[in-house]
Amino acid sequence: MIRIKKVESRKDLRAFIRFNYFLYKDNAYAVPDFLEDMLVTFDRKKNAAFEFCEADLFLALDDRGKIVGRVAAIINHKANKTWQTRNVRFGWIDFIDDLAVSRALLETVEQWGRERGMNRIVGPLGFTDMDPEGMLIDGFDQLSTMSTTYNYPYYQRHMEQLAYEKEVDWVERKVTVPSDEAAADSAKYMRVAELSMKRYNLHYRHFKNAKEILNEQNGQYVLKVFDVINKAYADLYGYSEMNERQIRQYAETYLQFLDMRLLSIVENEEGEPIAMGVGIGSLSRPLQKAHGKLFPFGWWHLAKAVYFKPEPIIDLLLVGVLPEYQNKGVNALLFAQIIPAAQQIGFKFAETHPQLETNEKSQGQWSHLDCVVHKRRRCWKKQL
Repeated sequence: MIRIKKVESRKDLRAFIRFNYFLYKDNAYAVPDFLEDMLVTFDRKKNAAFEFCEADLFLALDDRGKIVGRVAAIINHKANKTWQTRNVRFGWIDFIDDLAVSRALLETVEQWGRERGMNRIVGPLGFTDMDPEGMLIDGFDQLSTMSTTYNYPYYQRHMEQLAYEKEVDWVERKVTVPSDEAAADSAKYMRVAELSMKRYNLHYRHFKNAKEILNEQNGQYVLKVFDVINKAYADLYGYSEMNERQIRQYAETYLQFLDMRLLSIVENEEGEPIAMGVGIGSLSRPLQKAHGKLFPFGWWHLAKAVYFKPEPIIDLLLVGVLPEYQNKGVNALLFAQIIPAAQQIGFKFAETHPQLETNEKSQGQWSHLDCVVHKRRRCWKKQL
């Protein structure tokens, strides 16, 4: 008999977060949720997404009281208003291979959504696009990343048995970093970038450290940079525009781990940002070694990877170009800066962020590089 328990205490919350670690601790490809980061994510006072989202977390317990599953029920009111939907989202879902558990979890979210006037359930999705999205359906033998989720192959079987259908798919690529800046594939980006820069009077903007960019124009510049992402992603599935508080929260969280050589910002002749791309050295292996916790010794594994001995993989977190500059070679400008930096640092491979399979512009930007689609993840749907 499966019992569902709503997360109501700090102890429950830590158990909710750590269930993911214990379920996957012997899996070589899974990257654990970062405990300290998740505590902020689910804190209604600290996470700016709660300004327009409501959510509850649930645990599934077996007849011995052991945790056998978890799920978050979320309504993003901003996204529903933007896309004229009444969707309840399920996110951060994990469960043992028992259909009774997955059914109990999803039926709880379904009922939670009905009680709040929703007519459809979709997921896995987080509060916003900055949270992990999609359930892995291909690429189970590939190392996960800090910003995505891993799950066992049986998850898909459960979803199909529970009458869930495909909503959208995302794909991820493993890209080989060109070994020589003069190599043919890399050189194509350099030529296109040079032409685009001259034709549209564009230039790069460089920053020495996180403090400098956060303080630029009295703190307003970072808002302009993320506004590029807001406008570039506006038409993508389920996107909800980031507000100022969210932007500052994301910037302060990720910039501290960022090598500024892997931040590419392109400005127009008026000095306004029109494109940005950002990568970070992979923290997947360090997070595994840290067991998903900063303390007592996890900080050392993370610091070692960031400051002393980076992993050979760069995770590409965000790439965005203002709509009016798309299809004008501006993407090449971003890669023309990041590729030499990646070579200099010693990265061998790049891991792309999940991209909608229907986003042809995004898919096409990898055409001049040696890459392969090595993961696919799915958002499921069901009418309520």
